[in-house]
Amino acid sequence: MTKVLIIGAGHAGGTAAALLRQYGHEGPIVLAGEEAAPPYQRPPLSKAWLKGEADLEALLLRPEEFYAEHGIELRLGVTAVSIDAAGRTVTFADGTVEPYDALILATGSTARKLSIPGADRQDLLELRTLADAERLKAALGPGKRLAVVGGGYVGLEAAASARALGAEAVVIERMDRVLARVASQTLSDFFTGYHRAHGVEVLTSAEVTGFEADGVRLADGRLVGADAILVGVGAAACDQLAATAGLACQNGIVVDEAARTSDPAIWAIGDVSWRPIPAHGGRMQRLESVPNALEQAKQTAAAITGRPAPTPEVPWFWSDQYDVKLQIAGLPEGADRQVLRGDPATAAFAVFHLDGDRIVCAEAVNAPAEFMAGRQMIGRATPVDPVRLADSGVSMKAVAAG
Repeated sequence: MTKVLIIGAGHAGGTAAALLRQYGHEGPIVLAGEEAAPPYQRPPLSKAWLKGEADLEALLLRPEEFYAEHGIELRLGVTAVSIDAAGRTVTFADGTVEPYDALILATGSTARKLSIPGADRQDLLELRTLADAERLKAALGPGKRLAVVGGGYVGLEAAASARALGAEAVVIERMDRVLARVASQTLSDFFTGYHRAHGVEVLTSAEVTGFEADGVRLADGRLVGADAILVGVGAAACDQLAATAGLACQNGIVVDEAARTSDPAIWAIGDVSWRPIPAHGGRMQRLESVPNALEQAKQTAAAITGRPAPTPEVPWFWSDQYDVKLQIAGLPEGADRQVLRGDPATAAFAVFHLDGDRIVCAEAVNAPAEFMAGRQMIGRATPVDPVRLADSGVSMKAVAAG
């Protein structure tokens, strides 16, 4: 019987284990993770968990007893340190050696560190794990001030949660706008205004040069005072383990459309993988999202069990801030124009990125119909009339129909 070893017990690894059983795999499954908790959802950490609206049970992907009931050996609090690809074994930090027939690497990503004075301070916060979220939660509340370094989604979500808990918040972004690397100017302007309207101070074009006891030092000499500092400047793939097996790596572990690595007995899924995106012409991308983790878990489970490959999906993402739900479908690279549908002042609008007459990305703020239709049109490469697309009086169904 084929023995499957999964390294990484996050959303991707936990889902892959469950899908293997669902798809009929009868051999042994070992799911090993560094954290003490069973597989859980990470997106709520910056929202529901911080605000006290969710406990661990609510975050778990499945009840802990699920794994034993389905013959999945769950090993928590263990760290894999090397892979012997020729011998098909993985060695752990405690010296144990685990053989495998098929290996799935779901090691995720880790918060990027800044190389500036004070970056090694033990009181600096990040937000990747339950333990991180607990530290941040303890630092928030009335009378507290949180400085967030990095105006990405996690930082903005944390700032919104801080305000909900009565704390002050300041977001410090070195680019000239928040979300500069991942969203349109329209979206950046909307979220900047929305956060400021909720009492968040947003500083852009602000270079951080050091962390001090009383706050964050900027290049212009200003000290941004804070009781707590959260650093959210992106994430790097945890591909060091893959390198011990000689696997091809480039901004993550390089995989094919079945999530298989350069070693046919090893797969890589989730944040750690550098993967082709069929909906975007097969371009390689590293995606940090739950939908990506789920899609690659399906691909891997299907490949190992001999099932037909699942239909490729259009990448999508979401972010919840205050009463705003942002949903994004597709990737904006390659777009040559943008079409705005709706009015940002109403907090319900969408920005469509077009390449010629095809939508390649849809950014929808409190606009689920635009998101859903946009995602379908990206997947089908449906030609679109930009004038009708911009007209909110024309339904998205009618736009999609031509």
